[in-house]
Amino acid sequence: MKEEKALDSSLAKNTLDEIPETKSDAKDIVGLVKSSGRITGYQLSDGATVSKDEGVAMAKNGEINGVGIAHRKDSEYLKSVPDGEEGNNLGNLPSVSQGYRESDT
Repeated sequence: MKEEKALDSSLAKNTLDEIPETKSDAKDIVGLVKSSGRITGYQLSDGATVSKDEGVAMAKNGEINGVGIAHRKDSEYLKSVPDGEEGNNLGNLPSVSQGYRESDT
């Protein structure tokens, strides 16, 4: 059973283009900003809300814990790094209201 979980985790990590090393003061994503069911931004543990593109840039700089960068066509997005915990997966986080200006996206 442990080997099966390790294999699942390894396969899931292979779907990520990059898993940045996080800084000691990195923030967690605590909520998702959605528009018409699509993720448009992220709420961070310090209360800030950033656009999807800002979140990707922050993650690449090691400023967000527990995420890797993946892509679909020409668009990059954040994806949870598999750690065996279901509760911290991005898909399990609550939706929050948009807190950034639309022109920032």
